[in-house]
Amino acid sequence: MAAEERPNRLPVVGHFAGFKAFLLRSNALALAIGVIIGAAAGGVVNSLVNDIIMPPIGLFLGRVDFRDLKIVLQPAVGTDPNAPGYVPELAIRYGAFLNVVIVFIIVAFVVYLITQAVLPEPPAPQTKTCPYCKETNAADATKCRACASAI
Repeated sequence: MAAEERPNRLPVVGHFAGFKAFLLRSNALALAIGVIIGAAAGGVVNSLVNDIIMPPIGLFLGRVDFRDLKIVLQPAVGTDPNAPGYVPELAIRYGAFLNVVIVFIIVAFVVYLITQAVLPEPPAPQTKTCPYCKETNAADATKCRACASAI
């Protein structure tokens, strides 16, 4: 089908230009950066927390392995998972949850740092102060928004 037969559709180049404009005028670029960095760094951060950060903390707290911390609600029945009548242990594994929370905090901090480096904050808007009431007004304002005096 030729391009002239599809008058309502943009050519492929037009789609890319529209997508680029969408990314640059919205927070989609910041969201994409966060998702990509978070996904790419997830394995590294998991290893950092589980293999480097938590072992010294566990040693300091009395040789505790956080992955093994749990509250057993129902002990396992039997020892062989393939045996008839075997019931697995039912437990709240709060140590694993603690590891995931630490991973989340580290990933969030790294994404924050990268976002601050890539997307600097916009400059503050120009303002002027009313000489009578000291209220801050827009730079192009002709009357104070608080006391209505001419500025």
